[in-house]
Amino acid sequence: MQLTVDQERKPSVEKAALLLALTQTREEEEKLKVSFSEVFDIRCGVTELGGKVANLQHTGKLTNSVISTALNIGIIPEEARKIHALIHATLEASNSVFTHTNSNADMALKIGLTTNVEWLAVAIYGRSSLHPLLEHARVGLGVMHL
Repeated sequence: MQLTVDQERKPSVEKAALLLALTQTREEEEKLKVSFSEVFDIRCGVTELGGKVANLQHTGKLTNSVISTALNIGIIPEEARKIHALIHATLEASNSVFTHTNSNADMALKIGLTTNVEWLAVAIYGRSSLHPLLEHARVGLGVMHL
């Protein structure tokens, strides 16, 4: 699947985050990040992580990964209000991903982060499985005003 950006129409931060989370290769991811940044002035980043649901959700591993990525890449500055918005967007996105999931299930997640001057979006796409034959996709999206 090749993901492209229509340079005539500016994508929303939500759509940009979802497209980044759906990329399958680093090349595809880099191409989108460059387009979003240079053409549309949308700052963006991507992180990936995996593990058991209980470790990702209850230990804060997911939230910490998102915050670290956002601060290290410069998606948001180190300001309390913006970090607070990022945490809420992450929690909103993770609610959809972790709903009706066994705490022993394994997850492999890709997270797209995007922001413009006013809004911030966190999109999570991944797969969950208790057994290799039971694997299925999950997606979540969180958006907050900065």
